[in-house]
Parts: sequence; structure tokens; C-alpha cells
Amino acid sequence: MQALGFDLGWIDIREWWNAMVAFAGPRWAPSFGALVLAGVTYFVIRSVLRRAEKRWAARTETKLDDYAVRALRTTLLLSVVAWALWRLCIIWFLPGEGGQIPRPAEWVVALWLGLVFFPVSKFVAVLLRAVESQVLDRSGGTLDKTALPLINWIVRFLVISLGVILALSHLGVDITPILGGAGVMGLALSLAAKDTLSNLIAGVLLILDRPFQVGDRIELWTAPNETGTWGDVIEIGLRATKVRNPDNLVVVVPNNEIMQRDIINYTMSGEDIRLRIPFSVAYESDLERAKELLVQAASQVKGVQLTPTPFVIVRGFGPSEVNLQLRVWIHEARSRRKISDEITEKALAAFAAEGVEIPYPKRELYIRGTAGPEGVGEVGGGGVGDP
Repeated sequence: MQALGFDLGWIDIREWWNAMVAFAGPRWAPSFGALVLAGVTYFVIRSVLRRAEKRWAARTETKLDDYAVRALRTTLLLSVVAWALWRLCIIWFLPGEGGQIPRPAEWVVALWLGLVFFPVSKFVAVLLRAVESQVLDRSGGTLDKTALPLINWIVRFLVISLGVILALSHLGVDITPILGGAGVMGLALSLAAKDTLSNLIAGVLLILDRPFQVGDRIELWTAPNETGTWGDVIEIGLRATKVRNPDNLVVVVPNNEIMQRDIINYTMSGEDIRLRIPFSVAYESDLERAKELLVQAASQVKGVQLTPTPFVIVRGFGPSEVNLQLRVWIHEARSRRKISDEITEKALAAFAAEGVEIPYPKRELYIRGTAGPEGVGEVGGGGVGDP
């Protein structure tokens, strides 16, 4: 052994071997017993819970008990493996000062605390989906397609964070500086991304307040020129909302801008809405006949409700016209522009056939005459060069 650079004799090797045997000898049997016990427990738990899942959980209508059995099986099997590792660390590693549990065993417990919350968080997410599908649907309410994944993600994050905090606390790690550093970093990020955060907060408020849903028809404020000023909501995101207008253009509106304006929702209260269509007739026209023609024109258009009956009111007077307003209820809010166009077209034809004059700007000129030397009225004044 001197050729390797150190002096090691057979006596030293034998002493080390004897020390190793003396150290490991009394630990082999407890280790083997712990592994056998953990292995038997592992296979028993897996067999029993698989049989329970097939014979009991699979026969029920809901899938919630299936996920509960799977989560319980994963948690128990993980606990059995963690117990076996913990027991081996207790057996093979020397205890700390005052007979404390060895540090590797503490690491195993901390690792178990962190991992066991993953199947728990998955089951909580499944539970939330089950609540939404079985309870809210039966009661007539629904969660938005964006709100439910957001809630699930937040809840799973909180559950996993709880496991990490418990694991660090078990190891004696002070999490106060970590939380303080996270707070300072969060403040810096919030200042750097103020607009993005305001849109995110507005998106959460939209999801909670629900002024509109996917599929609703709302009014647009920033539509491109010469395009439709309304559209159907196709996606409600955390940062922005996407609306498709009648020209098949998708307008992406930041959520913060939506929350600062009046939201006009045409379909939130149902498909039935009332239209107010303005008309004008000349002062010389038969007002009652004009009202009858407007009601008849509206009654001939498909989609107009006959109950309540359409009616016309006088809104006011203009320089050369009487302002009327036709009020009708329609069955489908999405067809309001089409129905309004058809009513206006039929009313124009009816006015032309019945002689109801549609006013246009008129100006009447009155010329006042002046008496001349012979008492003859002269018009206006003279031309150029007249005395």
C-alpha cells in the first residue's frame, strides 16, 4: 500500500472491517424488518384501494369518489415510502446532540410534507370542478370558462405553498425573510408593470362581477372607422377581452378600459329587447295616418313582437318637421339592426304611397314692398345706378 502514497497495513484494514461489521451488524435486521413491513403495507394499501375503486367508486354516477380514492391511495403510498426512508435514516444515522432525530430523517419528513400536498391540491381542483358541474348547473348558475381555471390555479397554488411552508418550518428555516423578500420583489414588479397589473385586476373584477359573458353582444367604443360599433364577446382573458364585430374583425380591448366605461350589453337580460326608431314628417302631413303607417310597417317585419303592440309617440318639433318615434319589441336582440332597416324601408315606401311628406329643409322668402313717388310699390330697391 505504500506505492499508493499512504501507509496502510492489513491490520488497519481488518480493524476498519471489524468496525464496519460492528456498526452494521445490529442494524441489518431492523432495516430488513422495516423494508418488509413497508413493502407489505404498500401492496396491501394499493390492492385494497384499487379493489375499492373498481367495486365501490366505479358504480356511482359521480366521478368525485373515484378521484378521492386515487388521492387517498397516492397519499398513503407516498407516506409508506416516506416512513420506510425515515426509519432507515433513524437506524443507520447517528442521533444528534441530546438524542435528537438525525438530520437526514428530518429531511425525509420535510420532503414528505412538501410532496403529500400535490395529490391533495389535485383533488381540491377536481372538487371545485365537481361543484361547478353538479351544484351550480343544477341551480341554473354557471362559472365562466375563464373564472374556473383561475380559481383552480389559485387554490392549487395556495395548497402547494402551504406544504412548502410546513416543510421549511419543519427544517427550522425561518420563512420571515423569504416572505419579506417576496414582498419587496412584488412591490418592485407592481411598479414596473403597473398597466399590466391594472388590467389583471380589472380582469378578475370582470370575472367576479360578470357584466357580460362569452357570447354576449356588447357595444364597442374604439371600433375602427367604417366598421360595426358592436360585437360578440369571444374570450374574456385576464389582461384583455376579445370581441368580434359584424365585419369579422376581432377587437382586443384592455380590461382596465372596459371597467372605466359604461358597458352596454344587448343580450344579458334575454333576447327580447325594444327598438326606438326615429322618424320625421312634415307639418302639413296627416299625423295620425303617419302613425298608422308606421305601426303597419313594423307589424309586417319578421321578428317584431305583436304583443305588446308597436306604438308611435311624438317626440318633439323641429324647424320643418314633427319628430316621431316608433317603439317595437323584437324577439332576437342580435337582429336589431336588420329589423330596424326593414322597418325603415317599408315605412319609406308607405309614406310615398300615402302622400305623407318626409320633411326636408325649406326656406320661405317674403319680399316687402316700399311706396314710390306715384304711390306704386317698388320691389326691394333699385339696381346699380338707380336714384
